[in-house]
Amino acid sequence: MNSLSDGPKAEAITVVLVEDDAPTLWRLQDALAKAGYQVRAAGTLTEARACLAQGAPKVLLTDLQLPDGHGVDLIRETRQRFPDTEIMVISILGDEESVISAITVGATGYLLKDAFPTDIAATVRDLVAGHSPISASIARFIVRRTQTTPEPPPGPALNTAKLTPREIDILWGIAKGFSYAEIASHLGLSRQTVPGHIKNIYRKLEVHTRGEAVFEAVQQGLIKL
Repeated sequence: MNSLSDGPKAEAITVVLVEDDAPTLWRLQDALAKAGYQVRAAGTLTEARACLAQGAPKVLLTDLQLPDGHGVDLIRETRQRFPDTEIMVISILGDEESVISAITVGATGYLLKDAFPTDIAATVRDLVAGHSPISASIARFIVRRTQTTPEPPPGPALNTAKLTPREIDILWGIAKGFSYAEIASHLGLSRQTVPGHIKNIYRKLEVHTRGEAVFEAVQQGLIKL
């Protein structure tokens, strides 16, 4: 575990990096540290929990397949303990179960290792700015999944009627990965009003993260990606 800080814009951002492949861990840790992030590195689920015991990180970057457990458990625990932490999966796993499980328990980004960006520091900045980095194949997978989901049988009305047109507009912005400031600018709102709308969206959809909100909105047909 270590930390460096030579980037004025990123020096206050703490990142817990969880990766069991040592060369990959060193490469990512080095790139993040050189960009000024304060990095706590872990190679196992146990080490990751020890890193989190030091306090809430701004960002958690985690693999899913760990030697002593599954990254989904770590994501769930982190989301419950630190609701404001941004969480992104970095994994070779792109199957339905892995992706949906990670998103529903709190991941706000999901990148496959075979399409991993060369500039991890920039990706973390995007995540902190409110974007949700998702590999193109994952985005397509989510779209295909929603398109192939059969029509639900007649039953109780969905929550769609509870959302206002403005809240649906903001949901669309979240799904597209826009920051709060960008959403406010696009919709002609003040930056301060967007969090209030998002809080209402979370309450109405009974979710706790942007990823959950987007997933639920797509599932209910509120938005199309």
